[in-house]
Amino acid sequence: MYSLLFRLVLRRMDPERAHHLAFSWIRLAARVPVLRTLVAAVLTPRDPALRTEALGLTMPGPFGLAAGFDKNATGIDGLSMLGFGHVEIGTVTAQPQPGNPRQRLFRLVPDRALINRMGFNNDGSATVAARLSARRAVFPAVVGVNIGKTKVVPEAEAVADYVTSTERLASHADYLVVNVSSPNTPGLRNLQAVEHLRPLLSAVREAADRTVTGRRVPLLVKIAPDLADEDVDAAADLAVELGLDGIIATNTTIAREGLGLATEKPEIEAVGAGGLSGAPLKSRSLEVLRRLYARVGDCVTLIGVGGIETADDAWERILAGATLVQGYSGFIYAGPWWCRTINAGLADRLARSPYATLADAVGAENRKAAA
Repeated sequence: MYSLLFRLVLRRMDPERAHHLAFSWIRLAARVPVLRTLVAAVLTPRDPALRTEALGLTMPGPFGLAAGFDKNATGIDGLSMLGFGHVEIGTVTAQPQPGNPRQRLFRLVPDRALINRMGFNNDGSATVAARLSARRAVFPAVVGVNIGKTKVVPEAEAVADYVTSTERLASHADYLVVNVSSPNTPGLRNLQAVEHLRPLLSAVREAADRTVTGRRVPLLVKIAPDLADEDVDAAADLAVELGLDGIIATNTTIAREGLGLATEKPEIEAVGAGGLSGAPLKSRSLEVLRRLYARVGDCVTLIGVGGIETADDAWERILAGATLVQGYSGFIYAGPWWCRTINAGLADRLARSPYATLADAVGAENRKAAA
């Protein structure tokens, strides 16, 4: 049914408009008590074998929604209703901003991929914090909050900008993510360099601890797939040094070559700059994840994201070292049954594996290679 809707309607619409339309349907369904109960009963993971402990949190399954879909925390219940074990909102910046000019979201349908140059369009951390504070959850949901730098803020003032968002949002976050890896905010990726990343993460950690005294808010950093291997190692070492709770690998890529793209080159060139996500990112994202796990082992929780479309993809990330996995682009192409399919597939793969629990499977591939 969804594939027909996508081919006949959504594919013919501007991708951003189609996103807003589909997201409005999800939010509407979540506001109808009987409907949301029925949908959740069908789509949310119920197999106890999928229950996941990560970052000091309990989730019904390891598969969650990556940042970017719900930028402003307007549809958490609807997304939980569809079966996501956690929902990461954002990216949120200290100041509200409109993002880059439209058109800024593009589909590469033959590749099951997206290119975006959204530019952190969001309502700003004060508004999002107020929305989260006023939220009355219909479904229990683990909510991650992804924060980034306001575009007009110079790099020299980036730390203060992140701290402002942390002070506003940390108390509403089950976990907090520092995004330094989007390619669509000028200069942002410079903050991935260890000499910039260390003071930034230290300041955010201190701000979160100062703001939230009753519990420790887990802090993660999201890195790019375009980092050189030595820079991936440096980020891993810094995470261990600072006692970071997790690393999300990876964000979108600015690469176009070497991805085996099926879309015609002139069409890709016509799209222009932006971060590419979806199936073509699968190989490099997995490579970065494996490298991170080999470096940090179980000292840091890893979240695998990038090119995850199927249960096989999610299972592969778990074996490579990811405790949690996330998707976004696959949701656009697969539709609302996507979570159910992946969760059912993960339960089946776990049952047929030699591992008693998902936790036993995390990193098993790397451990076997090292033995």
